[in-house]
Amino acid sequence: MNLGFFTMPIHPLDKDWLRSLNEDREAFLLADELGFTEAYVGEHVTDKAENITSCIAFLAWIAAATRQIKLGTGTINMPNTHPATVAASMAMLDHMLDGRLIFGISPGGLLSDAELFGNLDANRNEMFLESINQVLDIWAGEPPYNFQGKYWNISTQKTLIKDIGQGFIAKPLQRPHPPVVVTAVAPFSKGVTEAAARGWEPISANFLMPAWVKSHWPKYVEGCERGGRPADPANWRVAKSVFVAKDAATAKAYATDPEGPYVYYYRSLFTKLKNNGRIELFKTRRDQPDDEVTLEMICDRLIIHGTPDSVADQLLAFQDEVGEFGTLLYAGKDWMDRELGRQSMILMAEKVMPRVNAGTPKRFNVVEQSANPL
Repeated sequence: MNLGFFTMPIHPLDKDWLRSLNEDREAFLLADELGFTEAYVGEHVTDKAENITSCIAFLAWIAAATRQIKLGTGTINMPNTHPATVAASMAMLDHMLDGRLIFGISPGGLLSDAELFGNLDANRNEMFLESINQVLDIWAGEPPYNFQGKYWNISTQKTLIKDIGQGFIAKPLQRPHPPVVVTAVAPFSKGVTEAAARGWEPISANFLMPAWVKSHWPKYVEGCERGGRPADPANWRVAKSVFVAKDAATAKAYATDPEGPYVYYYRSLFTKLKNNGRIELFKTRRDQPDDEVTLEMICDRLIIHGTPDSVADQLLAFQDEVGEFGTLLYAGKDWMDRELGRQSMILMAEKVMPRVNAGTPKRFNVVEQSANPL
């Protein structure tokens, strides 16, 4: 199992913005130093707590300071930006990263962003599909472009001057394009099936109960079968909230503190999703009454904390519950205590993952052999 990093950081509202951005940057650089294979950052424009407003700008900021880690948008909220802007910006970023870019996309889930950009009452899933199709068409095509859509029209026919390069939209370094991943939030997500059929890979969110994480795998298999490719667990990414400390008492105190970053994170998400009518994501079963869903229950079920040995055992138990997956994405939180925040990532990479991989059956090799008998 690989170790990656995923953060849509939720910071205290009164925290200095530059300090929080610098700490977020430091977490990515630390992940690179520790050998994390990939790292993603989200974006929201209208959230004071989730204060990275552009994942493209953030990744461009850290591109030259990283060496090995693949960096991903987690995610570009496609209905909120013109497809040509996305295509051109992601192409440049892929070159800046020398081909280390992963293209994470979604319809966007923050309703205040949707209101801001005028698509609160629109079919954002439909907008999402039109947008990503146009981005991929731009990268696959040549000017003059002429794409007519329901939401966006893209053309350089009237102004193309080929011999000086006017009217061209850049292509990414990776061909035909960077790997595409989509976040999976809904139980039994139909989006996972559609994405898999197109050759894209899923990321199961860290705020889902294990039963809903587990429900994504058969939907992924269904999509792979439709697309005529093997369903390899190595391509499934699962995000998880984890805190590791040298002693159990410190780990419990930090991870369960009502004013600490982990509880603060889930308090914010619980409030948003409950107000958006999506409390089901925090239920352990679909017929569970709403009043049984409490912040305490959510944190108890979704936050893994402890010593390296304890966390490794909990992650192996989680894997047994949801099934094999290829990359565990350590979900980044605010560094209320910088040293403990750094130490947790270091222990995760150096102590926990070797124990997890020592205890994980070598099933991926069987899948690979069946897919390639030669």
